[in-house]
Amino acid sequence: MWAYDDSRSALADALRLSRAMTYKAAVADLAQGGGKGVIMLRPDTPVTPRLRKAALLDFGDSVAALEGRYITAEDVGTSSRDMTVISQRTSHVAGLARSRGGGGDPSPLTALGVLHAIRASCQWTFSTSSLRGRSICVVGLGHVGSRVARLCARAGARLLVSDVNQSRRRLAEQLGARWVSPDRALESAADVMVPCALGGVLNERTVPRLRCQIIAGAANNQLADEGIADLLATRGILWAPDFVVNAGGLINIAVELAGYDPALARRRVRGIADTLQGIFEGARTAGITPLAAANHRARERLKTGA
Repeated sequence: MWAYDDSRSALADALRLSRAMTYKAAVADLAQGGGKGVIMLRPDTPVTPRLRKAALLDFGDSVAALEGRYITAEDVGTSSRDMTVISQRTSHVAGLARSRGGGGDPSPLTALGVLHAIRASCQWTFSTSSLRGRSICVVGLGHVGSRVARLCARAGARLLVSDVNQSRRRLAEQLGARWVSPDRALESAADVMVPCALGGVLNERTVPRLRCQIIAGAANNQLADEGIADLLATRGILWAPDFVVNAGGLINIAVELAGYDPALARRRVRGIADTLQGIFEGARTAGITPLAAANHRARERLKTGA
């Protein structure tokens, strides 16, 4: 659920997100095919509770019309409470509250996956997965980013954090993190950059200004285009493909659809580290970028269906 200037922008975003979700499911070895739904808001139209509920119910009708070919779940701009509203119109919804037999908010599992992706990337780059004393900059302190920041702080990292919402400074104070203004965050000197806000932040303008060795974050579609992966490699920056890093929420939902087992969900999410190690190894062997290696793995699985 997001505000778009026009329907073409909303459609383009849905197509980008659905492609990423398809590759995400494939690389994570899930039975799901991958898809995405967008609820378009108007920038100039305030969303009252009544309008919000109406939009969610309409979306539920659209999901129901697909007769199970698409299963929706919460993401940017929505919550497990919204999934409960949608479930009034369709049974093809995941991420329901634990009290309703679902897995609840998937963001804690997404954050857990990001943590293990950061550890795997540090192992590859620094020959240790320990985050103690490692400088980590988390950009975006929403549902996932705030949890990633807490997990990194608990692991002993030296934190830098940033968000467009100034009220998130309180979290920085709680964690003993250094606050960085959003317009300078990506340029911060840090071992690991963790983008957890919106996509497209890595482009021809921002990449030359980066002062990190690793990028591993939860944001979808971080690269403005796939050519940016080559630019990052040229600069010697390890980019962990976003659709691998942020698969924790989808893995959690896949477990929910089979009968939710929280221990199994956490175990499978921790496997993101092994998946990334395999991608990094494949990229080095083939002399290609991690993005190319991850894309190849996804396409091979989609081709074979196994």
